[in-house]
Amino acid sequence: MLRDGAPQKIEHRTWEDTWVAANCAMCGRQGHWPQPEFGCACGTLVRVPVAPAPDPTERAPATARPGGPPTGAAGPPGRPVQRPAFRPVTIRTARDAVTAAAQYLKWLGFGGVRRPEGQDASGVDLRGPGVVAQVDPTTRPTALRDIECLWLNGLNESAAGVFFSLAGYARDARARADALQLPLFIMDLTGTPQPINDPADTLIRVGPPKR
Repeated sequence: MLRDGAPQKIEHRTWEDTWVAANCAMCGRQGHWPQPEFGCACGTLVRVPVAPAPDPTERAPATARPGGPPTGAAGPPGRPVQRPAFRPVTIRTARDAVTAAAQYLKWLGFGGVRRPEGQDASGVDLRGPGVVAQVDPTTRPTALRDIECLWLNGLNESAAGVFFSLAGYARDARARADALQLPLFIMDLTGTPQPINDPADTLIRVGPPKR
């Protein structure tokens, strides 16, 4: 929060103004969080100014430390997770697509993945400890709104969001997923998901976040 900043009256909302970038204090990864706001009894809504997040790619200068590597230097990359070959589920129906996604999430290392009982109003197709996933089995590219809704569901449940689509993603949807670090996978009728962005590649390589 900027102590010397002036609060700003909100007259028109946009997605960009509603969220603020912040870096994780543990890993340095940048994410987006709700912009702090407060409302007055008169009906005026005011946005609280905050300091912009520092660029996580800018590392501190390396300094020597007795008996060890320089501080601020990059460490060794995470060791890839060893898994057996994934056994796909042939997709003939929308239900098959959800089943294939569930099997893939389990293969990635998410345990207890299941379909929500009844109709889930949030649009989430699969849930498990630490994960929520949505599967788009339609023939239209997945839209921006679907990406944002899944991310908000994950944020609300402190869970990782993972999206699967048969027809790919609209350009703005993919750009938003990249900005939100949301893994995107595309599936063909053989039922084998393929990663299409860096967060998905990372999820395959190192597995689910530690809880």
